[in-house]
Amino acid sequence: MSSLVAYEDSESEDDSLEQTKERPPAAVQTGFCEQNQEVRVPYIPKRQRLATSVETADPKYSAEQVPGNQTRTGQILSEVSPRVKPYLAHKPGAAGIPRRLLMSLGGHQGPVNTVQWCPVPHLSHLLLSASMDKTFKVWDGAESGRCLRVYTCHSGAVRDACWTPCGRHLLTGSFDNSAVITDVETGQQVVKLDNQFKVMCVVLHPSNPEVFLCGGYSSVVKAWDSRSCKVVKAYKAGIQQTLDILFLRGGADFITSSDCVSRDSADRTLVAWDYETTAKVSNQIYQTNGNYVAVFSSQQPYRMNKRRRYEGHKVEGYAVRCEFSRDGTILASGSSTGSAHFYDYHNARSLHTLHAHTHPCLCVSQHPVLPATAATCDWADLWSHTGKKKSFNIYHAKGRTDVGALSFCPHLY
Repeated sequence: MSSLVAYEDSESEDDSLEQTKERPPAAVQTGFCEQNQEVRVPYIPKRQRLATSVETADPKYSAEQVPGNQTRTGQILSEVSPRVKPYLAHKPGAAGIPRRLLMSLGGHQGPVNTVQWCPVPHLSHLLLSASMDKTFKVWDGAESGRCLRVYTCHSGAVRDACWTPCGRHLLTGSFDNSAVITDVETGQQVVKLDNQFKVMCVVLHPSNPEVFLCGGYSSVVKAWDSRSCKVVKAYKAGIQQTLDILFLRGGADFITSSDCVSRDSADRTLVAWDYETTAKVSNQIYQTNGNYVAVFSSQQPYRMNKRRRYEGHKVEGYAVRCEFSRDGTILASGSSTGSAHFYDYHNARSLHTLHAHTHPCLCVSQHPVLPATAATCDWADLWSHTGKKKSFNIYHAKGRTDVGALSFCPHLY
């Protein structure tokens, strides 16, 4: 039928029907069964034929166009990116500062809360993004910028997301009160747990990834075992909500950040917990306007270094995150102004500012393998010191939330 359609692109439906009646039987209009009986093919209107030809002529579908969690691409975890492969055989060098826009990724219909590179070196071209549009996605962030898979496991905004250490699963927390572990390859839910509160943050236990913590709009932080699907520990703080969670020293202790609202002020509270006993180890309350990064000791009594702070960015009520480079020499932070800021960890000096977005930049994720490469979001942008700009559609929107992000310096671990 494709030849028939091609011959009739410029003809009217009436003319084509008339020509079909006049022509002698041929392979295009008729067929023959094994008994040599002639079988006449029914006429199909031109509009229907054209629609069919468009569907079969364009086999390239983006991940957004495919229903559910299925895509028309190959296996996500089966290939190593040619751009990442040359760096796998060498020891990572010193961290660098990205200078140019490599690519801009569009597809989310709402603000992107976080982006994170896959921690497995040979899969580190995969970039995870979580959005207020109720979806989270995996992208090829090293070369094509293509969305490899869309995950629609949640009925509410996806507030936080992270990779498991093996790179095969994703842990997400949502405003639909659930925490979900999803298979990266198949898109199927492995575990879905109801926290009975809106989830703001999720984090895996560093020495036992089968256990993870959930915090959010509740005075309780819950530790779940993904094997039994049960709460194994509960940490009661008597505060309104938990904004972020950070493990220390292999998981023996962890820190939670929150807002402590009283009649006259709204303070920022850091609570240190003993993971095994669920006891509070330290409880520090300090006032801040939020427009700097403060440094605390990871050893008891977790004192703040009053001589070192990283300034230049702004928060203004947004959930702006900060992150260290793999070697611990560079601290990166987003800003409510849309910029991405890079600081020298040792002297708190500002190294470079990228004017990444026109709306608040919520997260800066530095690549674990590729030098001088980072991902930023309100929407997902990739930066590189040698990259070239590619054109993609961008979808963005504002989204206000509370402050309180935590990051750990790896070279002091």
